Amino acid sequence: MSLKIAVGGKGGVGKTTLTALIARSIAALNRDTKVIAIDADPVANLAAGLGIDETEPITPVSELSDLIAERTGATPGTMGGFFTLNPKVDDIPDRFSIEKDGVRLLVMGTVQQGGSGCICPESTILKALMNHLVLARNEVVVMDMEAGVEHLGRATSGSVDALIIVVNPGKRSRVAADKIKKLGRDIGIKKILILGNRIRSEADRQLIRESMPDYEILGYIPEVDEITASDRDGSRPFDDVAAMPEELKQVTQKLLDLAK
Repeated sequence: MSLKIAVGGKGGVGKTTLTALIARSIAALNRDTKVIAIDADPVANLAAGLGIDETEPITPVSELSDLIAERTGATPGTMGGFFTLNPKVDDIPDRFSIEKDGVRLLVMGTVQQGGSGCICPESTILKALMNHLVLARNEVVVMDMEAGVEHLGRATSGSVDALIIVVNPGKRSRVAADKIKKLGRDIGIKKILILGNRIRSEADRQLIRESMPDYEILGYIPEVDEITASDRDGSRPFDDVAAMPEELKQVTQKLLDLAK
């Protein structure tokens, strides 16, 4: 099965927790399917949401200095000069990821200098790796993005099955959704969905529906004590996937239907 999902949203809306829950839910429903969870947020904490022990050594790809130098022919931290723009990356997901309950976590990391658009060895590796993950692998890839879609380029965006924007009933998250939607449209993502989170009442659902009439709503995830507590202490909610809210299972099935 090939399914490529990007998840974005304003900081604090529960984006990372939902990314982890969706990845785990897909893996549980399709045990023969490979699921890769990509942490592409500079504040990397997807590991906790997947239940991966914080003592596990996870080196972001952007910090694999020796590998980057080997594959690009240039020293990380440098700009300009000559280096390979199409480095070998197909072995990176298996070599530098950690598996937990059927989900492999790969942490992308960030480029520390030169701006997000810099032409440097680190950014070249990250872009090539994202291209490979989206275009070349016959797997489920669920990506926890920065607030926008910074790691996705025009070469890969057309093959992303959906960009999910997580929103709360609060206005600021809905305003951020409009900006993220524009970024997604600008690079060619065709299917952009809204996922309401921390929904406490029918009034919350109605507010999102009526204030975002131009969006397709993927679903609404209720305010759940276990998720709230896990967000607070940085742990994984629902060790038993079967105990996840029914609304989340329905969202997972809708996403799986995109791959049919």
